[in-house]
Amino acid sequence: PDVSADDLDAGKVGRFFKQVGREVSQEHLETLGVLVPQGGRLVPSHGGLILFGSDAARRRLFPEAEMRCARFRGTDKVEFIDRLDLEGTVLEALDEAPKFIRRNTRLAAKIETMRRQDIPEYPVLALREVLVNAVAHADYSLTGMRLRVAIYADRLEVENPGMLPFGMTLDDFKAGVSRLRNRVIARVLRELGLVEEWGTGYLRITEACREGGYPAPEWEEHGPCLRVVFRPHPEVEAVTHVPADDRMDDTVNDTANETVDVPGNVPGNVPVSVPANTRQEWLLEQLARGQRTKAADVATKFDVTEKTAKRDIADLRERGLIEFVGARKTGHYRLKERS
Repeated sequence: PDVSADDLDAGKVGRFFKQVGREVSQEHLETLGVLVPQGGRLVPSHGGLILFGSDAARRRLFPEAEMRCARFRGTDKVEFIDRLDLEGTVLEALDEAPKFIRRNTRLAAKIETMRRQDIPEYPVLALREVLVNAVAHADYSLTGMRLRVAIYADRLEVENPGMLPFGMTLDDFKAGVSRLRNRVIARVLRELGLVEEWGTGYLRITEACREGGYPAPEWEEHGPCLRVVFRPHPEVEAVTHVPADDRMDDTVNDTANETVDVPGNVPGNVPVSVPANTRQEWLLEQLARGQRTKAADVATKFDVTEKTAKRDIADLRERGLIEFVGARKTGHYRLKERS
């Protein structure tokens, strides 16, 4: 393809290497294979374009090299609740996809020895590892297929285009056999500290799940794709008591409600066991301390939309736990006295 050094986004290259305290030079990019000689000049390699290419170059040459995320209502793909097409590079998607997952999954609160422990619905470290592996091993030459994250009521799936390399089986993968499809991408990911030793990913993923009390993920080959399926943490399942198809309402950018104990510093005018999500619990804590917390504060704290925060507040008002006092523009919320 007709490419030039200008098709490489130098700003992106510098930003990602700066995050790991590395200065990057032309020689370094040549060593990694991000730049390769062609016709007496240096041009970006395919891997270099996929990771650091300008938006125009990637859309022209590798339009499938992006990640798409979706949250579905039930256990199939009939109805969306939330979706996000990450049109930046797949490296940028590794930063954004976890945020999408966080705002579309649940937390359980576990209190031990006077300390609260938040348990995410899915294992954060194992998910990160799987996302990195998906970027490293995807077949970006397949048309009409992209990296995908799909969240259902009963599972989370990460899917990358491209089967296992020819002759390699899932048993080989689990035994630590590693065959790289994208050598440039693999080198860069390692240089950026996103992978450790190739061939150890399965072990790290399953060990992270075991240590966190999560079910072991499942690897599946579906046609030209490789899919990893995660199941929710038992503690998160236990606090919902809601059928899988009904766990999420029709709102966007929300997490499911969970039953948690109201913090001890919330006074007696709030019932002891209030069905509340983590954001609502935090809001009750702030109001108990006399803070004039607003929807924007909740949105900023938990990286959700203000619409989601307002919905949390409206729910607490409807249940008679908080009330709004004062004028619309200058008033504030407070805990409602129990009658």
